Amino acid sequence: MAESNPTPSLLPQPGKQNILVTSALPYANNVPHLGNIIGSVLSADVYARFSRARGFPTLYVCGTDEYGTATETQALAEGVDPATLCAKYNAIHREIYAWFKIDFDIFGRTPTPQHTEIVQQIFARLWENGFIEERETEQAYCPAHSSFLADRFVEGECSLCHAAGARGDQCDACGNLLDPLEPVEDTKAESGEDRKATGWLLNPRCKLDGATPERRKTKHLYLRLDALQPEVKDWLDNASNSKDWSSNAVAITQSWIHDGLKPRSITRDLKWGVPVPTNLPGLSGGDYDGKVFYVWFDACIGYPSITKCYTDRDDATGKNWELWWKNPDNVSLYQFMGKDNVPFHSIIFPGSQLGTREKWTQVHKLSTTEYLNYEGGKFSKSKSVGVFGNSAKDTGVPVDVWRYYLLSRRPETSDSEFSWREFVDANNNDLLKNLGNFCNRVVKFAHAKLNAVVPDYHAYKDADGGLKKYKEEVNALLQTYIENLKATKLRAGLTTVLSISGVGNKLLQDNKLSNQLLSEDPERCNAVVGLALNHLHLIANILFPYMPGTAEAILDQIGVQGSGNSRFSIPDTWNADTIPPGQALGEPKLLFSAIPAEKADEWREAFGGEELRKQKQIELEKAAAKKAQKEKEKERKRLKKLGLDPAQATAEKLQSLNITDGTGSQPSQEPSK
Repeated sequence: MAESNPTPSLLPQPGKQNILVTSALPYANNVPHLGNIIGSVLSADVYARFSRARGFPTLYVCGTDEYGTATETQALAEGVDPATLCAKYNAIHREIYAWFKIDFDIFGRTPTPQHTEIVQQIFARLWENGFIEERETEQAYCPAHSSFLADRFVEGECSLCHAAGARGDQCDACGNLLDPLEPVEDTKAESGEDRKATGWLLNPRCKLDGATPERRKTKHLYLRLDALQPEVKDWLDNASNSKDWSSNAVAITQSWIHDGLKPRSITRDLKWGVPVPTNLPGLSGGDYDGKVFYVWFDACIGYPSITKCYTDRDDATGKNWELWWKNPDNVSLYQFMGKDNVPFHSIIFPGSQLGTREKWTQVHKLSTTEYLNYEGGKFSKSKSVGVFGNSAKDTGVPVDVWRYYLLSRRPETSDSEFSWREFVDANNNDLLKNLGNFCNRVVKFAHAKLNAVVPDYHAYKDADGGLKKYKEEVNALLQTYIENLKATKLRAGLTTVLSISGVGNKLLQDNKLSNQLLSEDPERCNAVVGLALNHLHLIANILFPYMPGTAEAILDQIGVQGSGNSRFSIPDTWNADTIPPGQALGEPKLLFSAIPAEKADEWREAFGGEELRKQKQIELEKAAAKKAQKEKEKERKRLKKLGLDPAQATAEKLQSLNITDGTGSQPSQEPSK
């Protein structure tokens, strides 16, 4: 991961296909698990590496999203201020992504002067253009410390399940959405957010000081997505390339459009955030002192603000960032995220861009994922269930194996499952027996029998065209690989890499590479080895986006000099002549080592085995209760349809039953006395 800016900063190049890549900004209040990693940063890393290897100027931008209620509540729980908390988790994220070899051009943060500047500029344009409205709402107010309270800062008893310690936005015990105060008629203005509370808090109290909150009126600002809907829809239909987005991104976006966009609240009563500017004509400063922008208004603006930190460094007046973000004719924007983040990237941020009336680079491709589950359950940091980013390395398994497994199970069209058994099998079969075997067999043979140099493979005439057909097959697969990667079908691309490696193994088998071939037909043997070494060179290049360390190791073994990303290039066509005769080879080394099968059980237990079993049992009990309730409701409807009273019918049924002693006989009766 790039920790310091290159000199000079990478800028778009005229006449070239300039690629801007972002992955959803991870929230800086927790440790990412494997689902978070495959859902955004790892997927984006593969595409960025692919684009660079294709020769396109490519900038990969990410960073921690640090503002918002969740940060303030977590800081309160840890007994630190939000800035200290975010610095801690930013460092944790950096360390994790560095281990996973995520090659950002910059991994920044949102609490910067650059971020405040650009967020407030966008808001000012929206205000001037009539896309912001003020609304008066009723909100919880703490009289003890004289402050309005965000929903999460109110706690109490859930009105639905009566669990203590429920939050003013949700009850963790029953999972229902809540309001912090009991609704009074329709006093709570339409927020436009896709949440509808089903309950509220009983005996509410302020999380900070325990005081009973009051109901008071306050003002908030709303983004008029309703007024922007025609423009957003037109952009989606005509300019966004949305037909090629991931299927779930299309479905979620169209659902929002179909339901009609509504004004959405973009301010909150918090201290930790970008302050609302109070120097705009018509905007009353007194109403918004102490209010900040809602994190999902400003989070996506983190992409351009972090870019400015990269391109313009400390130059507050610098405009180089606009060469990436206000240059739609020369820059294509690819964004990677889990499906939960889709509306903010497909509706809210594009709507904000359109509302400024400025020429922004807007998303060309949304590549989104479903959920990665864990061994039939769910990841849980609090219960130590599943593998989190900072514990993967504790297994001792090389990072490229982790990258391979996660990318091979990327949940592109449906939820996928992390399984320790499959993890071990993927290493031992996909990697060791296919790719590892091909590389080791070729390089080891050339070392032992051909003086550790690339043989002269030009002398052989290939009269039967066998090697030509082999090259044609590889080139056809190469085209499939390129098309898959261009479409961000990363799983299919990885499968194609293994198919190309499999063709390499077939080359060796069909031609019976051995001492006998070398002694009986040395020219053919040299041609096969030379072709196989060039094949390994191609594999290293197409494997580079997925498994960069393994790709480097292959290049080292076939004698390609240098280091770093500049060694890698993915061609349009494979000519099988990049590795010249006479080139000295490196030392043959095993690319992969076998993992004992019993490690799967060991790791499953180590990473939450007991808690996972409890989790599964709870889910089974919930499913059984749900099924029983469904059957009960079905029977109630049946009786009602027959004109029978369900309660009376049940009583009559019980009376008609012959209650036995469990053996099928009539119950015994005491003799009369």
